[in-house]
Amino acid sequence: MIGTLKKMESELGNPVEYQLPIGDERAPISSLIGEEIWMRHTGNIFCTHCNRKTKKSFSQGHCYPCFKKLASCDMCIVKPEQCHFSQGTCREPEWGDKFCNDYHIVYLANSSGLKVGITRNTQIPTRWIDQGASQALPVFRVATRHLSGLVEVILAKRVADKTNWRAMLKGEPEPLDMIARRDELLAESQDDLAALAEQLGAPQDQIMERLDGPVVDIKFPVQEYPVKVSSFNFDKTPEVGGKLVGIKGQYLIFDTGVINMRKFTAYEIEFKSA
Repeated sequence: MIGTLKKMESELGNPVEYQLPIGDERAPISSLIGEEIWMRHTGNIFCTHCNRKTKKSFSQGHCYPCFKKLASCDMCIVKPEQCHFSQGTCREPEWGDKFCNDYHIVYLANSSGLKVGITRNTQIPTRWIDQGASQALPVFRVATRHLSGLVEVILAKRVADKTNWRAMLKGEPEPLDMIARRDELLAESQDDLAALAEQLGAPQDQIMERLDGPVVDIKFPVQEYPVKVSSFNFDKTPEVGGKLVGIKGQYLIFDTGVINMRKFTAYEIEFKSA
């Protein structure tokens, strides 16, 4: 099988089911755990947007012109509190209106410990799976990406907003009482949240819909975790392989090391299994 990579597709199950898109095909990667896998980067990278051949990938699979042109590659994608759509400066207003003026969820997750994050309403539970979260809990539903980012900044004063990927790949995190941690965090952040609502000129309960759904538990298909995390990089090591012992987040875990498949979106590879 040969083709360009896209991030692994997942479906919540017990455990999570994964497929690895390679060109127009799908490798049933979950069913290959316990087998020998071999991947070779051909040296080709094709922009995920325009399909132009490029020597280097920017922002997970884009050529440089697309990276500079597309709003989806803007810094506000990583830092939603910097969203500037309302200022009329979005590089692609039609795209921004659809993407940024859509409902977003502010959530808590337990991947390498408690963290806060945001995602579009339509990306649950995919976002949690991609981050390797073992537990997740929606906290607020808000109307725009910008607002979700502002709320995240407030909560991130007290909990992490990033996953320690090395710790995440070394095993399951200690289970947390997510409901209790949420309530504690919101109580500590209440003054800041109220001040944000006042700044925006609207009652807090009208711009931040409090969610009281259940905790989502996520189990990943992992036979064994690495004691020491050693990562593969197609740019440095074109051939990657070994016995596939697990999948977590967007990482394939081999007995020889790990590789973040999302990082190499648009890379053309040859794929073989025993």
